[in-house]
Amino acid sequence: MALQIHQLCRPVPSPSPAIGFTKQYSIVAGDIHRFPSTTTMMTMTVSNKKNGTRNRRSSSLTVRSSLETAGPTVVVGQVTEVCKDTFWPLVNAAGDKTVVLDMYTQWCGPCKVIAPKFQELAEKYLDVVFLKLDCNQDNKVLAKELGLKVVPTFKILKESKIVKEVTGAKFNNLVDAIDEVRSS
Repeated sequence: MALQIHQLCRPVPSPSPAIGFTKQYSIVAGDIHRFPSTTTMMTMTVSNKKNGTRNRRSSSLTVRSSLETAGPTVVVGQVTEVCKDTFWPLVNAAGDKTVVLDMYTQWCGPCKVIAPKFQELAEKYLDVVFLKLDCNQDNKVLAKELGLKVVPTFKILKESKIVKEVTGAKFNNLVDAIDEVRSS
């Protein structure tokens, strides 16, 4: 049985902006309905039945969202946008399936030209996971980790390892590379 978190009150600004926000939650059995991971403080009052004393204790409670515990998901037949936080969990969740990553930028003309054809491939190869990564400033670390030199670049992964790469908007080369990795 999973944990269900319902926010009982809106975040209230604390007196000092450095401290952050205060949130109150109730915890019941079920599913988690909050997406971001949340750390909150809870205060417990414990009574000692022998001498009637009461102790107040504060502890930190980390609540994991369903995205973290179950992992992000992809939709078959569609290209899924990923970022530095979701890329590796999706690749690992793919297991032995072939994963094709389109590494692009918003300003790249060839990237814009090949994007609809990449979507068509996702609709054609239902046994392949198709991902796209905007290689902007936020994802710069992941792009560097994956060895990006030019956009567009297509990385083809199998069992969480890069096995093929196609640079440039070369559609036929991409199709050949996908077919080769799928058949191996």
